[in-house]
Amino acid sequence: MKPSLQNKLTALSRRLQEIDAALAAEEAAHDLQRLRTLARERAEIEPVVARFQEYRRAEADLAAAQEMLADPEMKALAEEEIQATRARLQTLEGDLERLLLPKDPNDERNVFLEIRAGTGGEESALFAADLLRMYLRYAERQGWRTEIVSASESALGGFKEVIVRIEGAGAYSKLKFESGGHRVQRIPQTEAQGRIHTSACTVAVLPEADEIDDVKIDPAEIRVDVFRASGAGGQHVNKTESAVRITHLPTGIVVECQDDRSQHKNRERALKILAARIKDQQLRAQQASVATTRRSLIGSGDRSERIRTYNFPQSRVTDHRINLTLYRLGQVLDGELDEIIAALTAEHQAEQLAALAHGD
Repeated sequence: MKPSLQNKLTALSRRLQEIDAALAAEEAAHDLQRLRTLARERAEIEPVVARFQEYRRAEADLAAAQEMLADPEMKALAEEEIQATRARLQTLEGDLERLLLPKDPNDERNVFLEIRAGTGGEESALFAADLLRMYLRYAERQGWRTEIVSASESALGGFKEVIVRIEGAGAYSKLKFESGGHRVQRIPQTEAQGRIHTSACTVAVLPEADEIDDVKIDPAEIRVDVFRASGAGGQHVNKTESAVRITHLPTGIVVECQDDRSQHKNRERALKILAARIKDQQLRAQQASVATTRRSLIGSGDRSERIRTYNFPQSRVTDHRINLTLYRLGQVLDGELDEIIAALTAEHQAEQLAALAHGD
């Protein structure tokens, strides 16, 4: 094991002991905020230290097996044990390197997932509805809560634009690589000649901003317009000015919410989406300035960039960033995204490790 890795792990082991002592101390019991902070830190450190302890036990097993080599009767068994233990140490060291990779501070956040129809007209809007169902089913499989906060429907039941809030442990960590251009190849419902068409949608996954201090929105820098909602909703929606449009003047970001009958609730939702979009813009600006990792995953970061193709005639899904192709389109569109997301995460971790090794 590299000395730098050994030193980090030893320091974490000491820190875990310090945290356990602080949690047990009587004076800490009266400071709930400090208890929560220490408990969060312990939850992050404990799995790493546990794996490091496994590594140390494997090192002791290796030393014991090497001592057995001196005994002719035990030599064959010892050689077999040495080979197995060395392989185990190599696996554990790789695990420890991955566990020590820098964490994305947004990984545990809830998200706003935005889907917009692109080229392809009505067929693109229908594809947006397919993508929405895919993500809702995936969220359901993860045990997450979902809420559609804004939707603009098309004539045939698709969506020109739809925004869903997803709440759950690790939502951003699992969904952050979904941002980008999604393309579908199939025979549209509106196609009389049976020809295959290509349509596209863009997906944006935005980490939800904290309620306090995460994104400061100056009231003087926004313009709020209220208007009568359009579309379904009954007489009440259409007769009162419950819909809200908020324009953030410095960035030009515009958010509309009209799904609720309450102007107050629509305004509250619009402000949350605005904060998430401002935060996302800030994050992408930071990534552009230090653009090193994630290049194979999100490329330039441009959401018009094609990341995935869903081919209906061949029942094929291809993620172009990692050259992954699966021939089970139906299952993927039913929310079985684990294999794709795991592959994207593994590729991202491999890039981080390569960057760290290059840095060393």
